[in-house]
Amino acid sequence: MRARPNIAGGLGGLAWLLVVLVPVYYIVVTSLRRQRGFFDANPLSVPTDPTFGNYELVLENDFLRYLLNSAVVTAGTVVVTVAVSLMAAYYVVRGRTRFAGLTYSTFLLGLAIPLQATIIPIYYLITRARLYDTLLAIILPSVAFAIPLSVVILANFLRDVPNELFESMRVDGAGHWRMLGSLVLPMVKPAVVTVAVYDGLNVWNGFLFPLILTQSADQRVLPMALWAFQGQFRVNIPAVLAAVILSTLPVLALYVLGRRYLVSGLTAGFGK
Repeated sequence: MRARPNIAGGLGGLAWLLVVLVPVYYIVVTSLRRQRGFFDANPLSVPTDPTFGNYELVLENDFLRYLLNSAVVTAGTVVVTVAVSLMAAYYVVRGRTRFAGLTYSTFLLGLAIPLQATIIPIYYLITRARLYDTLLAIILPSVAFAIPLSVVILANFLRDVPNELFESMRVDGAGHWRMLGSLVLPMVKPAVVTVAVYDGLNVWNGFLFPLILTQSADQRVLPMALWAFQGQFRVNIPAVLAAVILSTLPVLALYVLGRRYLVSGLTAGFGK
């Protein structure tokens, strides 16, 4: 029998697509407008004389420095988080002691602690460690708050790896480090990419830690830079939106490169 077309579902999907695309379209066309006469033009109309001067203005105000700071913070956080979480998930799943179960419960407890409730103790620890106003002051607490959820996700994927594979490698004389690198990492690669992208987006868009733990302009990351641009270009909305577009390009490129692993990681287990 021929399936009847879902007209209501198609119209709903089209409406949701418009809801998503219209703000993106507005940001793009506005970033190409000139500041002169900005408030007089139709906000959704295509500019008659588009210009890239807003992008040049943003790039001339140390935007590349802020982009590099965000890249360093994001890469450092993701690398440390994935490495520590993968080893912790392996211990939680393969450990046969009571301490392994207690460790997993501790990570679950970490999911219930809100970031805002710990900002004062974190500020105190960072200042006592003489790390205030450094990129490391952002990386360390970001890693601490990213590890619990990462361990839970990786542990759930690791439980699906057949136990026979571990036993066969153990018979061949492989140790834990060899199994972790040669078996676990290739088997849970979609989960690793999913965790890396999720944690990377959270750190890339993070605002609270940079606001509280940094002060100087040299240590600004992109969210703080956008906030500063909003004050610097007080009425220059096209320049602010140009900075928003430039800040999203690295994340968009990362998604394009890792979308295959990301989709497989998000949909794994749906057929079971």
